[in-house]
Amino acid sequence: MARRKDPVIPDAILDQLLAGADAKTAFDQNGLLDQLKKALTERALKAELDHHLAGDESGNRRNGYGHKTVLTDGGSMGLSIPRDRSGTFDPALIGKYQRRFPGFDEKIISMYARGMSTREITGHLRELYGIEVSADLISTVTDAVIEEVTAWQNRPLEAIYPLVFLDAIRVKIRDEGLVRNKAIHVAIGVRADGAKEVLGLWIEQNEGAKFWLRVLNELKNRGVEDILLAVVDGLKGFPEAIAAAYPETIVQTCVVHLLRHSMEFASWKDRKAIAAALKTVYDAVDDKAAEMALTAFETGPWGEKYAAIGKAWRRAWPEVIPFFAFPREVRRILYTTNAIEALNSKLRRAVRARGHFPNDEAALKLLFLVLNRAEKDWKMPPREWTAAKAQMAVIFGDRFAKAMTA
Repeated sequence: MARRKDPVIPDAILDQLLAGADAKTAFDQNGLLDQLKKALTERALKAELDHHLAGDESGNRRNGYGHKTVLTDGGSMGLSIPRDRSGTFDPALIGKYQRRFPGFDEKIISMYARGMSTREITGHLRELYGIEVSADLISTVTDAVIEEVTAWQNRPLEAIYPLVFLDAIRVKIRDEGLVRNKAIHVAIGVRADGAKEVLGLWIEQNEGAKFWLRVLNELKNRGVEDILLAVVDGLKGFPEAIAAAYPETIVQTCVVHLLRHSMEFASWKDRKAIAAALKTVYDAVDDKAAEMALTAFETGPWGEKYAAIGKAWRRAWPEVIPFFAFPREVRRILYTTNAIEALNSKLRRAVRARGHFPNDEAALKLLFLVLNRAEKDWKMPPREWTAAKAQMAVIFGDRFAKAMTA
């Protein structure tokens, strides 16, 4: 029979604390747990004052207590704050002007990052903890991350990225008194070891070569010397911009985005058959076989019924054909911007909860928090990366070898 593990706190002490009360009541508001939290906090504050006075040779001493109510994740808590006669004591646990217990702000930020609106956070705190928190307080707490956003957007980056995925989501942002649709562009870099990181966020109402050149020059200034492959969703002006900033970079259109765009021209009942017909194009052995398959599609029943699909593929063809120069191990990674699509779905969920944003800064604040949470889940590289890495080492030679040693 397994030995019973000794409790961290002996039962005799717990019985003494409960004083005959039901143990379940310890979790009630102002129950034993809240009382212990208050007692331990006040004891820690007294210890801080003892330490402060021990290092003060001016004769400074205790001067009674002040009272403060602070917000915690379990409700509001009244505290007796020890004071000193000279007024130089500023406790680290609960600062002079601090009205929220450590960890409370992080909970608000966590809820905000999950896409909850300020109204939802207010209702959540009221229902669970009986705390009345204003929307202004939530905005104040979340505004504290703006400095982090600026530092993050300007941080140094790796010298070489074998892969960079770029995509955009549309959000509504108030601008000059009008609510406008703006694109927030997201870039994800894949390092030589297969690890992913978000390189940055950029807001622009109208994209074009000038905008993309500014973004790429920003990446250069942050230390990016080379990009081997850029996978994009038909971004206007991007090929011209990257040819100027990184002339050796290969630009590849995201095939899945191209397929989705194709389906927009077709009726719902025809989409499955059209997708099967288009698979012969992107699953071809090489670019010549792919072009023959595209020609066959255009002259076939689906191509004649939906001529716009063939035209869409022809327009994107210069950025589609690089895909066929790579072996299947690499193609599986280039096939789609799944790495960024999963991220975009989280961003869209958070955006839907807002309706629209009052300014660009508010949009960046929320999306940064969502990205920050998402990056913590990126622990392993894609399973195809080992095979793809071996192929890329052959294809790109010294450029990839430099990425491996960077």
